[in-house]
Amino acid sequence: MKLGVNIDHVATIRQARGTRYPDIVEAAEACRRGGAHGITIHLREDRRHIQDADVFAVKKWGRLPLNLEMANAEEIVAIALKVKPEEVCLVPEKRRELTTEGGLDVVRDRKLKQTVARLSEAGVRVSLFVDPDPRQLEASLKVGATCVELHTGRYCDTRGTIRKRELRRLAAGAKLAHKLGLQVNAGHGLNLDNLDGLASVPHLDTLNIGHSIVARAVLIGLEPAVREMLRAMKGIQQHAGR
Repeated sequence: MKLGVNIDHVATIRQARGTRYPDIVEAAEACRRGGAHGITIHLREDRRHIQDADVFAVKKWGRLPLNLEMANAEEIVAIALKVKPEEVCLVPEKRRELTTEGGLDVVRDRKLKQTVARLSEAGVRVSLFVDPDPRQLEASLKVGATCVELHTGRYCDTRGTIRKRELRRLAAGAKLAHKLGLQVNAGHGLNLDNLDGLASVPHLDTLNIGHSIVARAVLIGLEPAVREMLRAMKGIQQHAGR
């Protein structure tokens, strides 16, 4: 299982004061030294954290694969086609949300297929951020995606029997996605306290984790925070026997 570190909130700190620091490439390099397998950044339409120049800078740095999260918006698609990150993860986006609130509705979004095709033709691997719903997973395959990122937010935000139910949904979704031939990634809201539940979710290739790592980095530094998360991931893999 690999770790993709989302460094959006390094940029959030920078944008809060309009400074040039902390430097996004320096943050990416710290993640690499800590053992991360990839860097994730989300170029939002409202540019609340990551800026256009950050995307080009991280791609130029190029020491780890870049996963660009983005809405299916023409302006952002055009940037992705210029940058050509190793992977794009298409996500839903609302202006007033604090963070992504749920998965894409691939079943109803008639524009996704064309965007997936354009990015794929440019040599960019395309992932779709979806809830572990069989209809959404099957639709993801139909529109041409080769990967899905399962939305773990509901699992992370709930407790007790509801959390157990969400974990079962994630496990079933991962099994179906794998059966369909899709790479299975997961992310949203994951931290050291809830990571262990994923031991019951099979076929996970990559976990994309950001806020909790950056928050931890405030106390211990980014490089140690990445290492700490990797140790926790190794623990759940050993527990799961994979």
